[in-house]
Amino acid sequence: MSNASKRIPVTEQRWEELNELKGAGQTYDELLKDLIQEKNRSQLADRVRSVREADEEELTPLDEL
Repeated sequence: MSNASKRIPVTEQRWEELNELKGAGQTYDELLKDLIQEKNRSQLADRVRSVREADEEELTPLDEL
């Protein structure tokens, strides 16, 4: 991974919210990585939930793929 840095403009309010989420000794890069992973897990859980709730007619049998 590159050590290059990028600047991300945020409002003062957003900066304070991020600062509250950041753990002691945690970098903002680590915090953002954790937030992205959490978002991805949430999206996956939503997709799994929607498949479980779908009618069988809406689903394609595996042998037809």
